[in-house]
Amino acid sequence: MIGKEGRVTGKIGPGLVGEVMIPVRGGVEAFYAHPADPRDEITVGTVVVVVEYHPPRTVYVAPAFGQ
Repeated sequence: MIGKEGRVTGKIGPGLVGEVMIPVRGGVEAFYAHPADPRDEITVGTVVVVVEYHPPRTVYVAPAFGQ
């Protein structure tokens, strides 16, 4: 899961639990998302990369390079 890219579908930020859609097993699944840097705000539509994964459905993400 770490290193996979996804797209933000629910705003991620301090005090917020956002949502990202990540390609998994031939489909796309929703995961609860937190910012890797707790000060970051990541808006809907941003492409992000997973830096930490907490099964079954929680990821910590950062904007993908070039975003």
